[in-house]
Amino acid sequence: MESFCSGQVGHTRVTLPRWTTKGIHFVTRLKANADYYVKQHRRVPSKSPIRADQVIRLMGVTAEKKCPHDLRRVVVWDPVKEREIVLLTNHLDFGANTIADIYKDRWEIELFFKTLKQHLKVKTFVGTSENALRIQIWTAMIALLLLKWLHHRSHLSWSFSNLAAMLRLNLFTYRDLMAWLKEPFGPPPNLERLQGQLHLSLPGFGQPQNV
Repeated sequence: MESFCSGQVGHTRVTLPRWTTKGIHFVTRLKANADYYVKQHRRVPSKSPIRADQVIRLMGVTAEKKCPHDLRRVVVWDPVKEREIVLLTNHLDFGANTIADIYKDRWEIELFFKTLKQHLKVKTFVGTSENALRIQIWTAMIALLLLKWLHHRSHLSWSFSNLAAMLRLNLFTYRDLMAWLKEPFGPPPNLERLQGQLHLSLPGFGQPQNV
Protein backbone atom coordinates (compact mmCIF):
# COMPACT_ATOMS: atom_id res chain seq x y z
CA MET A 1 0.00 0.00 0.00
CA GLU A 2 1.46 3.34 -1.10
CA SER A 3 0.64 6.37 1.05
CA PHE A 4 1.74 9.84 0.02
CA CYS A 5 0.89 13.53 0.03
CA SER A 6 -1.55 14.69 -2.65
CA GLY A 7 1.01 17.20 -3.89
CA GLN A 8 3.49 14.45 -4.79
CA VAL A 9 1.37 12.85 -7.53
CA GLY A 10 -1.46 14.49 -9.47
CA HIS A 11 -4.75 12.61 -9.31
CA THR A 12 -5.22 12.59 -13.09
CA ARG A 13 -1.65 11.79 -14.04
CA VAL A 14 -0.54 8.46 -15.40
CA THR A 15 0.81 7.15 -12.06
CA LEU A 16 -2.47 6.41 -10.27
CA PRO A 17 -4.24 4.57 -13.11
CA ARG A 18 -1.05 2.63 -13.82
CA TRP A 19 -0.84 1.55 -10.20
CA THR A 20 -4.52 0.55 -10.25
CA THR A 21 -4.01 -1.52 -13.40
CA LYS A 22 -1.03 -3.29 -11.83
CA GLY A 23 -2.89 -3.95 -8.58
CA ILE A 24 -0.82 -1.48 -6.54
CA HIS A 25 -3.00 0.16 -3.90
CA PHE A 26 -2.59 3.70 -2.60
CA VAL A 27 -4.14 6.17 -0.17
CA THR A 28 -3.67 9.93 -0.33
CA ARG A 29 -5.53 13.18 0.30
CA LEU A 30 -8.20 14.14 -2.22
CA LYS A 31 -7.58 17.61 -3.57
CA ALA A 32 -10.20 20.19 -2.64
CA ASN A 33 -10.76 21.15 -6.28
CA ALA A 34 -11.12 17.56 -7.54
CA ASP A 35 -14.17 17.03 -9.76
CA TYR A 36 -15.96 13.70 -9.32
CA TYR A 37 -19.35 12.03 -9.15
CA VAL A 38 -20.53 9.47 -6.60
CA LYS A 39 -21.41 6.00 -7.87
CA GLN A 40 -22.15 4.38 -4.53
CA HIS A 41 -22.64 5.39 -0.91
CA ARG A 42 -21.27 2.78 1.45
CA ARG A 43 -22.45 2.11 4.95
CA VAL A 44 -20.54 4.11 7.56
CA PRO A 45 -19.63 2.34 10.84
CA SER A 46 -21.48 3.69 13.85
CA LYS A 47 -19.56 5.48 16.60
CA SER A 48 -16.50 5.94 14.39
CA PRO A 49 -14.71 8.99 13.00
CA ILE A 50 -15.76 8.03 9.45
CA ARG A 51 -18.14 10.64 8.02
CA ALA A 52 -18.53 9.22 4.50
CA ASP A 53 -17.43 6.21 2.44
CA GLN A 54 -18.14 6.52 -1.28
CA VAL A 55 -17.19 4.88 -4.58
CA ILE A 56 -16.47 7.67 -7.05
CA ARG A 57 -15.22 8.40 -10.56
CA LEU A 58 -13.12 11.42 -11.42
CA MET A 59 -14.84 13.73 -13.89
CA GLY A 60 -13.56 15.84 -16.76
CA VAL A 61 -12.30 14.84 -20.20
CA THR A 62 -8.69 14.50 -19.07
CA ALA A 63 -9.50 12.76 -15.78
CA GLU A 64 -11.90 10.19 -17.25
CA LYS A 65 -9.46 9.39 -20.03
CA LYS A 66 -6.38 9.01 -17.83
CA CYS A 67 -8.07 7.42 -14.81
CA PRO A 68 -11.08 5.34 -15.93
CA HIS A 69 -11.24 3.37 -12.66
CA ASP A 70 -13.53 3.28 -9.67
CA LEU A 71 -11.92 5.06 -6.74
CA ARG A 72 -12.94 5.51 -3.16
CA ARG A 73 -13.55 8.69 -1.19
CA VAL A 74 -13.32 8.35 2.59
CA VAL A 75 -14.08 11.32 4.84
CA VAL A 76 -12.54 11.12 8.33
CA TRP A 77 -13.11 13.45 11.27
CA ASP A 78 -9.95 14.61 13.04
CA PRO A 79 -10.94 15.30 16.68
CA VAL A 80 -7.59 16.92 17.50
CA LYS A 81 -7.71 19.63 14.83
CA GLU A 82 -11.52 19.48 14.61
CA ARG A 83 -11.68 19.20 10.85
CA GLU A 84 -12.53 16.69 8.14
CA ILE A 85 -9.81 14.86 6.21
CA VAL A 86 -10.85 13.63 2.77
CA LEU A 87 -8.91 10.58 1.55
CA LEU A 88 -8.68 8.99 -1.89
CA THR A 89 -7.82 5.33 -2.42
CA ASN A 90 -8.19 2.61 -5.03
CA HIS A 91 -8.61 -0.12 -2.41
CA LEU A 92 -12.29 -1.08 -2.45
CA ASP A 93 -12.10 -3.92 0.09
CA PHE A 94 -10.45 -2.54 3.23
CA GLY A 95 -12.70 -1.04 5.87
CA ALA A 96 -12.91 2.74 6.01
CA ASN A 97 -11.28 2.77 9.46
CA THR A 98 -8.36 0.74 8.08
CA ILE A 99 -7.87 3.23 5.24
CA ALA A 100 -7.88 6.08 7.77
CA ASP A 101 -5.37 4.26 10.02
CA ILE A 102 -3.00 3.67 7.09
CA TYR A 103 -2.91 7.36 6.26
CA LYS A 104 -2.55 8.25 9.94
CA ASP A 105 0.46 5.93 10.27
CA ARG A 106 1.99 7.52 7.19
CA TRP A 107 1.58 10.94 8.79
CA GLU A 108 3.22 9.75 12.03
CA ILE A 109 6.20 8.45 10.02
CA GLU A 110 6.51 11.81 8.26
CA LEU A 111 6.45 13.65 11.59
CA PHE A 112 9.15 11.31 12.90
CA PHE A 113 11.51 12.10 10.02
CA LYS A 114 10.69 15.79 10.36
CA THR A 115 11.75 15.58 14.00
CA LEU A 116 15.00 13.86 13.04
CA LYS A 117 15.84 16.56 10.50
CA GLN A 118 14.91 19.40 12.84
CA HIS A 119 16.47 18.31 16.14
CA LEU A 120 19.21 15.86 15.17
CA LYS A 121 20.28 17.57 11.95
CA VAL A 122 19.82 14.35 9.95
CA LYS A 123 19.43 15.95 6.53
CA THR A 124 21.30 13.47 4.35
CA PHE A 125 22.02 9.75 4.46
CA VAL A 126 25.62 8.57 4.86
CA GLY A 127 25.06 5.65 2.48
CA THR A 128 22.65 4.30 -0.09
CA SER A 129 22.60 0.61 0.83
CA GLU A 130 19.76 -0.82 2.90
CA ASN A 131 22.13 -1.67 5.75
CA ALA A 132 23.56 1.86 5.85
CA LEU A 133 20.09 3.39 5.93
CA ARG A 134 18.96 1.05 8.69
CA ILE A 135 22.03 1.82 10.84
CA GLN A 136 21.58 5.57 10.48
CA ILE A 137 17.84 5.47 11.18
CA TRP A 138 18.23 3.17 14.20
CA THR A 139 21.03 5.36 15.58
CA ALA A 140 18.87 8.45 15.16
CA MET A 141 15.94 6.71 16.85
CA ILE A 142 18.11 5.75 19.84
CA ALA A 143 19.40 9.32 20.12
CA LEU A 144 15.86 10.68 19.90
CA LEU A 145 14.67 8.27 22.60
CA LEU A 146 17.50 9.36 24.91
CA LEU A 147 16.63 13.00 24.31
CA LYS A 148 12.98 12.31 25.11
CA TRP A 149 14.03 10.63 28.37
CA LEU A 150 16.25 13.57 29.34
CA HIS A 151 13.44 15.97 28.49
CA HIS A 152 11.18 13.98 30.83
CA ARG A 153 13.78 14.05 33.64
CA SER A 154 14.55 17.74 33.28
CA HIS A 155 13.48 20.09 36.07
CA LEU A 156 12.97 22.97 33.65
CA SER A 157 9.89 23.44 31.50
CA TRP A 158 11.79 24.14 28.32
CA SER A 159 10.91 22.94 24.85
CA PHE A 160 12.34 19.79 23.33
CA SER A 161 14.15 21.80 20.64
CA ASN A 162 15.86 24.00 23.26
CA LEU A 163 17.02 20.93 25.18
CA ALA A 164 18.49 19.41 22.01
CA ALA A 165 20.25 22.68 21.18
CA MET A 166 21.73 23.02 24.69
CA LEU A 167 22.99 19.43 24.66
CA ARG A 168 24.59 20.07 21.29
CA LEU A 169 26.48 23.03 22.76
CA ASN A 170 27.67 20.96 25.76
CA LEU A 171 28.79 17.82 23.96
CA PHE A 172 32.46 18.38 24.87
CA THR A 173 31.81 19.62 28.42
CA TYR A 174 32.70 17.01 31.05
CA ARG A 175 30.09 17.12 33.80
CA ASP A 176 27.48 14.96 35.48
CA LEU A 177 24.47 14.74 33.17
CA MET A 178 21.84 14.59 35.91
CA ALA A 179 23.44 17.54 37.69
CA TRP A 180 23.43 19.46 34.41
CA LEU A 181 19.70 18.78 33.98
CA LYS A 182 19.06 20.38 37.39
CA GLU A 183 21.23 23.42 36.67
CA PRO A 184 21.99 23.61 32.94
CA PHE A 185 22.98 27.27 32.93
CA GLY A 186 25.55 27.02 35.70
CA PRO A 187 29.31 27.03 35.04
CA PRO A 188 31.00 23.67 34.41
CA PRO A 189 32.83 22.10 37.37
CA ASN A 190 36.56 22.54 37.87
CA LEU A 191 38.42 20.23 35.48
CA GLU A 192 41.36 19.58 37.84
CA ARG A 193 38.98 18.48 40.61
CA LEU A 194 37.26 16.10 38.20
CA GLN A 195 40.58 14.64 37.08
CA GLY A 196 41.43 13.96 40.71
CA GLN A 197 38.16 12.11 41.17
CA LEU A 198 38.78 9.86 38.19
CA HIS A 199 41.81 8.12 39.79
CA LEU A 200 43.22 7.30 36.39
CA SER A 201 46.13 4.88 36.49
CA LEU A 202 47.69 5.88 33.18
CA PRO A 203 51.48 6.31 33.52
CA GLY A 204 52.43 9.95 33.80
CA PHE A 205 48.85 11.20 33.48
CA GLY A 206 48.44 14.55 35.19
CA GLN A 207 52.16 14.60 36.18
CA PRO A 208 54.53 17.34 35.03
CA GLN A 209 56.81 16.23 32.23
CA ASN A 210 60.60 16.54 32.50
CA VAL A 211 62.03 18.73 29.78
